[in-house]
Amino acid sequence: MFDWMAWTWPTAFFFIFVFGCIGIMAILEVIYPGGHPRHGILGIDTTRGDRLFIWLLGSAFIFLAWLGFYGLPLWGCLAIQIGWGIFVFWKV
Repeated sequence: MFDWMAWTWPTAFFFIFVFGCIGIMAILEVIYPGGHPRHGILGIDTTRGDRLFIWLLGSAFIFLAWLGFYGLPLWGCLAIQIGWGIFVFWKV
């Protein structure tokens, strides 16, 4: 199905996940408008969308660093990334 471009199924699932997160954020914004900004440990006021962006950006760097230092498999990196996501949405 993805032979016309250099995508694999994991790449497709990643983009489906990212667009799904954006869709969930849109639904949450309709249900609970404003996002309730919080002043977290970074010293800046962040909304849900800001925290999602910080989480996704940090996750990309975590995965790249893992690939650079350890290579495959990525299960340990996935655990770190999930912990990073919990931390960002809880404290940032």
